[in-house]
Amino acid sequence: MSRPVPAWLPAMAFVLIWSTGFIVGKAVVPVADTSLFLLARFALATLMFAAVAAAGRAAWPPLSQVPRHLLAGALMQGIYLCAGYGAVAHGLSPSIMALLGALQPPLTALLAIPLLGEQPSSRTWRGLGLGALGVGLVVLPAMQAGAPHAVSPWIVLVGVLAIVSITMGTLLQKTSISRADIRASSAWQNAGAMLVAGVVVSASGGIGALRWEGGPTLWMSLAWAAVVLSGLGTWLLLSLVRRGQAANAAALMFLAPPLAAVQAALLFGDRLGPVQWLGMAIAGVGVWLCQTQGKPRHAEAR
Repeated sequence: MSRPVPAWLPAMAFVLIWSTGFIVGKAVVPVADTSLFLLARFALATLMFAAVAAAGRAAWPPLSQVPRHLLAGALMQGIYLCAGYGAVAHGLSPSIMALLGALQPPLTALLAIPLLGEQPSSRTWRGLGLGALGVGLVVLPAMQAGAPHAVSPWIVLVGVLAIVSITMGTLLQKTSISRADIRASSAWQNAGAMLVAGVVVSASGGIGALRWEGGPTLWMSLAWAAVVLSGLGTWLLLSLVRRGQAANAAALMFLAPPLAAVQAALLFGDRLGPVQWLGMAIAGVGVWLCQTQGKPRHAEAR
C-alpha cells in the first residue's frame, strides 16, 4: 500500500523549481533575446501539455471557457515574464525586480478579499509581512551596489506591470477554470503565454532580427525552462492555488529570491553576507506562518 505524499512536499518542490528561473534568466541573456527564448519556451510547454492531455485522455474545457484559460496563462506567465525580463534587459536591477516581486503575495491577499471572498487570517498577514521584509534584506546588498544607476520610471512601471499580471493570473486560477483538467488547462494557458511572447517578438522586429546563438547553454536552458519551469513548476503552482487560499500559495514566492541567491553563490561565485542570511531566515519564518495556519476563513457573502 503506497504512502500518501506529505503535504509540504509539493510546496517545497515548487519553490525549488521556481527559484531556478532567476538562474535560467541570467544564463540566457548572453546567448539569446529573452522574448524569443520565452516564445520557444511557451511553444514547447504547450506541445508537451497537449501531448500529456491527449495521452491521458483528459477532458478538454468547452470552447466557451478557452478564452479564460488563454487569459490566465497570458497574465500568469506571458505578460509577467516578458515584462519582467524586458525590464531587467532595459536596465532595471534584478534585485529591484525581486523586491517588486515581494509585493505579489500581499497584493494577492488584498485582492482575494473582494474578488474571491477569501479573508486571510492575522497569522497569514504577519507571515506576509515577514516574508516581504526577508526578501528586502536578501536583495539589500545588491540594491546598494547598484544604487548609482538611474532607471527610467517607465521601466520601473513595466516591472510593476509584471507583478500585477502574475497576481491577476493567480487569482483567475480560483475561478471557473479551476474545474478543468489541469493538463488541458495548462496546454491552453501556455498557448496564451505564447501569444503574448509572439506579439513581443513581432514588435521587436521578428524572429530573424533577434539574437539566437545555439549552443549547450541555450539548449539546456530552454529544455529546463520548458519542461521543468513551465511544465512541472507551473503545474505545481496551479495545484497549490486550487487546493488552498490564493494568498498562502503566493506566499511561497518569498522563498524564490533567497534560494536563487544561494544558487548564484554556488554557480557563479556570488557572495552572501550576514544580512542576506538573516533575510533568508526571516522569509522562511514568514512562509512557515502562512503555510501552518488552521482552516481558512471566508468573508461573508454580500
